[in-house]
Amino acid sequence: MSESEEETRLRLKAAIHYTVGQICHQMAEDHRKEFSRQVVAAITETAFRQCEIFAKDLESFAKHAKRCTVSAEDVKLLARRSTALSVHIQRKSAEVEKEQKALKKKSKETHESRE
Repeated sequence: MSESEEETRLRLKAAIHYTVGQICHQMAEDHRKEFSRQVVAAITETAFRQCEIFAKDLESFAKHAKRCTVSAEDVKLLARRSTALSVHIQRKSAEVEKEQKALKKKSKETHESRE
């Protein structure tokens, strides 16, 4: 791994650590509990490793389909083992598709009105 890649990896891990810390802080306030630094670090490490696994899986799905780009369908496939995550991703995907169709329609209407 090059120095640049290692820098990026460390920055990503730091960002995840910060976010996990913020979530733990909010959860602690909401539930009157405390999270030790070791727990925050363990959650960070677990989340980071899971993200690495997800990235490799997504890359493999796209490669298997002979594509260079990861698609929404790849993400849906990845989430299939977690019902709650899969439902959430399906809903978000439908929302994005609906928004994209509305934007295309608006763009087409704007273009036609100019002619």
